[in-house]
Amino acid sequence: MDPSVISAVLALVGSLVGTFAGILTGGKLTDYRLKMLEQKVEKHNNLIERMYLLEEKTQLQEEKIKVANHRIEDLEEQLK
Repeated sequence: MDPSVISAVLALVGSLVGTFAGILTGGKLTDYRLKMLEQKVEKHNNLIERMYLLEEKTQLQEEKIKVANHRIEDLEEQLK
């Protein structure tokens, strides 16, 4: 066989191996990045849920304060 043909075949095999190795490495990196992004989104969603609960609790506390202030005003009027 001609040495230039052997050289071309080896170059083709090397190119194919390098290409597939690059594709596999890129796929692994993409999977890793997606996993990290999913974790960040999960943390963000957890924060949103917690903030929603805090807002509900704050509204409830404000309502309780209004009721307590109204009761205090009623008691002050009764003492007058």
